[in-house]
Amino acid sequence: MNTKIILAAACAAALAGCATKDEAAYRAQADAVLKRDFQARGIATMDRLDQTELQRICTQYHDNPPFEVQQRLEAAEMKTVKLPADGKFMGDWKRGARIAESGRGMTWSDKPGEAGGSCYNCHQLSPQQTSFGTLGPSLLQFGKTRGYTEANQKYVYERIYNSKAFNTCSTMPRFGSTGTLTEAQIKDLVAYLMDPESPVNK
Repeated sequence: MNTKIILAAACAAALAGCATKDEAAYRAQADAVLKRDFQARGIATMDRLDQTELQRICTQYHDNPPFEVQQRLEAAEMKTVKLPADGKFMGDWKRGARIAESGRGMTWSDKPGEAGGSCYNCHQLSPQQTSFGTLGPSLLQFGKTRGYTEANQKYVYERIYNSKAFNTCSTMPRFGSTGTLTEAQIKDLVAYLMDPESPVNK
């Protein structure tokens, strides 16, 4: 990776933590460095450097904005969730397992629609996993523990589609809102978590 890019990213991260009267000026300088050194390539376009309102607020409040701000932002994020037109929230759990275990996608050389879920990076999903992250909670026996109800299926679909509709500064990606995963892929992930036959629930 280009050394300039690494240094620019490190500079931006360091400056983001500075809380001084010159903070706005430092942020502007860091933004200028990033926009100078990052280049649009393939699906990695320059708009990835522009923070949304939600991202700006989470940065400003160090991921802990005031409650009333959280409520407003979460309501706005919930409006981005598009429920399936057929009213069904579950697909095929076997396809869901492959999506959850795939870390492919979202780099400049990938094509749109080729992304996996990378769920294992943050969650334990099934007893067969030998390696998984712990940033997110374990999802072992998710459906079995919570109940295989349609209401829970809907919740899982919405949470995968846009987790920030439930937790403003969640580190979980907005898989549906950003177009990272398709409706069918999200349904398959719901099935992976909620189908009684899925290894998640064994």
